[in-house]
Amino acid sequence: MEAIFQGKAYGAVSVGARGQIVIPSGLRRELNIKAGEQLMIFSKADKKYISMMHVRDFGALMKRAGSVISRLESKVPQRKAKKR
Repeated sequence: MEAIFQGKAYGAVSVGARGQIVIPSGLRRELNIKAGEQLMIFSKADKKYISMMHVRDFGALMKRAGSVISRLESKVPQRKAKKR
């Protein structure tokens, strides 16, 4: 269970008729989530867990991932394209 959940529980939320949920105020305060901000939402492959993060943090994560990929690509020998 530790590998699945490492954090703090903030209670249960209800899903409204339009699919909306309310993020508990304590969590919004701790994560500095303001009204109108956008969050990315993810589902694990087993579809049993969801997670969210600020869009701004997701953008930074993708930028870092891109630079790691570029460094890795520079270390991989290039294959010559086959002529058809």
